[in-house]
Amino acid sequence: MNNRVVITGLGVVAPNGVGLDQFTNAIQNGKSGIQFHQHLKDKGFSCCIGGIPNVSEEKKLEYLTALQLRGFNSTSILYGCMAAIDAWKDAGFLVDENSIIDYNSGVIFGTGTSGIEKFRESIYKIDDNKVRRLGSTSVVQTMASGISAYLGGILGFGNQITTNSSACTTGTEALLMGFERIKIGKAKRMLVGSSSDSSLYSWGGFDAMRVMTYKHNDSPEKGSRPMSKTASGFVPGSGSGALVLESLESALERNATIYAEVLGGNINSGGQRNGGTLTAPNAEAVQKCIVDALLDSNISADEIDAINGHLTATSKDSLEIENWTKALQRKGDDFPLINSLKSQIGHCLAASGAIETVASVLQIKEQFVFPNINCEDIHPEISELIATEKIPTKSVEKEINIVAKASFGFGDVNACVIFKKYS
Repeated sequence: MNNRVVITGLGVVAPNGVGLDQFTNAIQNGKSGIQFHQHLKDKGFSCCIGGIPNVSEEKKLEYLTALQLRGFNSTSILYGCMAAIDAWKDAGFLVDENSIIDYNSGVIFGTGTSGIEKFRESIYKIDDNKVRRLGSTSVVQTMASGISAYLGGILGFGNQITTNSSACTTGTEALLMGFERIKIGKAKRMLVGSSSDSSLYSWGGFDAMRVMTYKHNDSPEKGSRPMSKTASGFVPGSGSGALVLESLESALERNATIYAEVLGGNINSGGQRNGGTLTAPNAEAVQKCIVDALLDSNISADEIDAINGHLTATSKDSLEIENWTKALQRKGDDFPLINSLKSQIGHCLAASGAIETVASVLQIKEQFVFPNINCEDIHPEISELIATEKIPTKSVEKEINIVAKASFGFGDVNACVIFKKYS
């Protein structure tokens, strides 16, 4: 089979907006979700800023029951449940704990670490002779597949229920895995996405690696600076993005709203060869990933209207732009518009691909390109490759037909997906 696959639901929990309306308004207006966090300073972090979604205790109860929240301490699962439930409802479905099992729908929802705060809380209370007292609630919150397990039960899905984990490519990879399953006729609908927690135990290692900026503790909204010559490292973020993928036939049968079509994509690895390492990309593999995504989508490079890049505000930004120019054989004035959502929300790690994918799809639905904030001083190596106006610093209203979204992750792994306005 070769089913066409469309997007019929979106959900998002981001540092600059919780819920689709708030998030859409934020990205259109270039609203930063980066703030100073005293608890990071208190723990001796050099980078004391980050992106944490604003979720009240009352808000949590809209998604999880009081019983589910008893002993609960996993923001990764919380954010993921919120985004995914919103996406499912946005697609026009009900959430009913007494529903019959839905064998046509499944979940592929990724994360990096799950419930690290919960695990720390549990082991802090015991010694090595009392391991059995970790507590029953620690299991589902700390196992990697905790998020998909929660969602599978809440929504009553009977198709594939799984969690993937592939560093910064996790969300983009989850989408492509779900896309393939529908394309070959194994499912009618797949709820896909990824989440990342806001734990200082997750962020602490990156602070120790000195890859996060320490220069903007007094000006947090200016801290995340992708493609800027004054970029000094990434800003950590957290949250979740979710999308409902559906066969076009199923979507048309129920007269669903269609946000965009997924044309195709590609996942590969640089094998940590030819310059690729655990933390650096193999440029040849990155370019091949993009080229193969175009081939899979059956489009030419000149059809791309906009790119939502990975672009983390590190020294690799200029290499990423170079890889795009070589893969597309487009540069200077001929290059597509390009943006990085990380300028507004920071690097949401395992959740980045999913949140940024939601933003990419919204650009097609609403016909705009969101701005790169903090990029008034484009890195000279980048300005040599593409025209300055291709990096918009204000929202651009423009006819957007095709958007390319890519994620490049720790371990030299790559994913690229192509979205098209549905017609």
